[in-house]
Amino acid sequence: MPCPALPDGFDLTDPDLLHHRVPLPEFAELRRAEPVRWIPQPQGIAGFADTGYWAVTRHADVKYVSTHPELFSSTLNTAIIRFNEHIQRDAIDAQRLILLNMDPPEHTRVRQIVQRGFTPRSIRALEDRLRARAAAIVAAARDRSGPFDFVTEVACELPLQAIAELIGVPQEDRSKIFDWSNKMIAYDDPEYAITEEVGAESAAEIIAYAMNMAAERKQCPARDIVTTLVAAEDEGNLNSDEFGFFVLMLAVAGNETTRNAITHGMHAFLTHPEQWDLFRRERPATTAEEIVRWATPVNAFQRTATQDTEVSGVRIAKGDRVGLFYASANHDPEVFTDPDAFDITRDPNPHLGFGGGGPHFCLGKSLAVLEIDLIFNAVADAMPGLRLAAEPRRLRSAWINGVKELRVTTS
Repeated sequence: MPCPALPDGFDLTDPDLLHHRVPLPEFAELRRAEPVRWIPQPQGIAGFADTGYWAVTRHADVKYVSTHPELFSSTLNTAIIRFNEHIQRDAIDAQRLILLNMDPPEHTRVRQIVQRGFTPRSIRALEDRLRARAAAIVAAARDRSGPFDFVTEVACELPLQAIAELIGVPQEDRSKIFDWSNKMIAYDDPEYAITEEVGAESAAEIIAYAMNMAAERKQCPARDIVTTLVAAEDEGNLNSDEFGFFVLMLAVAGNETTRNAITHGMHAFLTHPEQWDLFRRERPATTAEEIVRWATPVNAFQRTATQDTEVSGVRIAKGDRVGLFYASANHDPEVFTDPDAFDITRDPNPHLGFGGGGPHFCLGKSLAVLEIDLIFNAVADAMPGLRLAAEPRRLRSAWINGVKELRVTTS
């Protein structure tokens, strides 16, 4: 098999690269020629004391690694594939308390508790309230004069309000969660001038806020998900620390990712007007899944090999980091017909935008799909003639496929 024609030193997690684009041509070349490839890095640049990682780019291989946690750990180096080079190892290790960075059996115990908040019944109970909120969000944006930023006026609002509804955060506090979560993931973007220390402080603010909520519910139980998760710790519920880290994960996994899926989805519709016309007419039930495939808000997570093993015949040494490139998997022509087409009628659609299966499959998938459906139905009803006013401004990040600003207009 010929080696892929990539420049020396090309790194799929380079935040300068992802600031401008997702490297889909390079992913295609890797899938074709070397689907499991060693990517060298200067020691310490990603926050780890190693010299690189294995890039896994085929759909089947991403699924394999994801579904074998006994071989590929989320805990050893966490799931974040690249931190700031100045991060200290103890700051990385502290993140093992987040569900995303746990391995079974501890992951199994905590997930069984928190998934009580994401039952079909729990999500259905939110639907009418979130539909009304989606309509109100879009109506407020429609009534603005002139171009506006779709990210701040529309895309970020429903995920924030959904989290607030789910765990009982007062709506007046939602801007705090938005600000804290932004600071947690924006350390690679110089526009925000966010240091690793500020990001850590923001994480601590979220945890403290959530722990205070947990303490209040223990004193005064209510009919909400917080009470369900934290009351009576000795009966298999979360302690205050665990609840704090759960809310921390929600702030990113339930807010940043859905916001970016909605933003990328709106951009896709406005640059594929035939798909927008189709959606306005028919509202296909397959739309949200295609938006998530197309957007792939998390470009990559990682695992660490727990023993010497192999992926598609390539030897992986114990302790090696393995990058799971979901954006590449979601454009794999072995799985998707015409993968570079945005097609809201795509069915089946076995994308990995919610993870590659296994223990870390997205806990909030049903809620995310509901939010995406509700917001685009509201936009189609109230702003069917929405148009782009400027090209999107992307987030500089090593692993989030994010958009900071998407200016649109109704005129």
